[in-house]
Amino acid sequence: MTTERLSMRGMTKKYGPVTVLQDVTFNVLPGEVHALVGENGAGKSTLLNMLSGVTSATAGSIFVDGREVHITDPLSARSQGIAMIHQELQNVPELTVFQNMFLGRPITSSGRLFVNKSEEIKRAAEVLKSLDPGIDPRVKIKDLKVSQQQIVEIARALLENAKIIAMDEPTSSLTPSEFERLAELIRSLAATGVSIIYVSHKMDEIFTVCDRATVLRDGRFIDCVEIKNETEESIVTRMVGRKIEKVGHHSYKTDECMLEIKNLAREPVVHPASFKVYKGEVLGISGLVGAGRTELFRLIAGLDKPTSGEVIVKGKPMPSGSVRTAISHGIGLVPEDRKVEGILKSRAINVNVGIPDFKRYTRAGIINRSKMRKVAFEHMKELNLHPLDVDRTIGTLSGGNQQKVIIGRWLASGTEIFLFDEPTRGIDVGAKSEIYAVIEDLARQGKVVLVISSEMPEIIRVSDRVLVMREGSIAAELTGADINEENLGQYAIGQGKKAE
Repeated sequence: MTTERLSMRGMTKKYGPVTVLQDVTFNVLPGEVHALVGENGAGKSTLLNMLSGVTSATAGSIFVDGREVHITDPLSARSQGIAMIHQELQNVPELTVFQNMFLGRPITSSGRLFVNKSEEIKRAAEVLKSLDPGIDPRVKIKDLKVSQQQIVEIARALLENAKIIAMDEPTSSLTPSEFERLAELIRSLAATGVSIIYVSHKMDEIFTVCDRATVLRDGRFIDCVEIKNETEESIVTRMVGRKIEKVGHHSYKTDECMLEIKNLAREPVVHPASFKVYKGEVLGISGLVGAGRTELFRLIAGLDKPTSGEVIVKGKPMPSGSVRTAISHGIGLVPEDRKVEGILKSRAINVNVGIPDFKRYTRAGIINRSKMRKVAFEHMKELNLHPLDVDRTIGTLSGGNQQKVIIGRWLASGTEIFLFDEPTRGIDVGAKSEIYAVIEDLARQGKVVLVISSEMPEIIRVSDRVLVMREGSIAAELTGADINEENLGQYAIGQGKKAE
């Protein structure tokens, strides 16, 4: 019988009276790619934090290659051959590739007085050669693509002779083609005997790269399954504890034009774009990362000033380059990076809801907090926030609930035009279905909704019409049966038919 590369037995974590992980057992074989799945709050991050030494377990034992190990901090985890690659990459942008790879453990000479840079460059190049020979160890990390930065993280793990590499949402910033490259890399690492723990909300990725999956729910072990014997539906049902019904798209589009974009550009990232969006319509914006989608949204939302063109709301041109003006015209942006651009992490939910319209709650320079709480409560109840506590700090919420707060903010401000940039990024499958329902309900209310998504099934699910962007331009407009993965992919890479 093969000795398990990793065995975590009876893992429990309590914070005072609150138990976030209860008696979880998790095993990984040598050379196995093992998925760790569950909704936000299921305990995945807590389990990995204990494995990587970020936090200590209240109870439980960890074994590596059959031998019990005691992990007290990240250094002790690395000494046991355990490496963690976080969703937010842990690198120093201004340092070179080789400096990042040897950060904290330099190769020294002359009695440890001097760093042996030539040896570090040589060692770094040797490891990178097997992963991506196109990466020069002497360039700065900030000059690499995100996918290459991720490869540097993997190379650093291999330099430390890692036997177990945990990857937390590794494709959140990658294009589909970059994921394919990562999948090849994962398979090659597994073939050498390295064990991979793979955490992702994207079921298609799990079925592409993983051998088995351990399912957690509410901090407890639910099941360990062979991927080849499962379907996406069966795993999702285990994750959420119920069957999620597939809902077809329903259109509420009318003939009333609410938003017109006329020759809007910000050269060289966005070339002149023209289109109309109608009351009750959900307009999808598809394309590869870097195609100019987010930059287009920033122009509409007033974050950036255009080099040409105009935004017309309800038939009237809107002055450009002002967020406050855009908000006053009923435009609200739900940004891609909600933790950085969308929320005040350490403030209460009601404060985050009130941000765009504090004047509404202020009299004689004093904020009426009870009124702000009441408005926030009404919208959070409408959006099915759990738990329904508007005094709670927003940073303690899951990604899906944070997204609901941002949506509630714009509802409270009377927003009629919603710009959703990657609305379900980092959100579990159960919360995704809730966000889709919210988008559809906004359309039903007669709002205008524009959605950017890198996930083709998501664009297909929510959109009445789709604009595909490529290299800063609108490459195609798709409706009806033409909204399919083949067309979305072909136009995104420039191999589709001429745009309509």
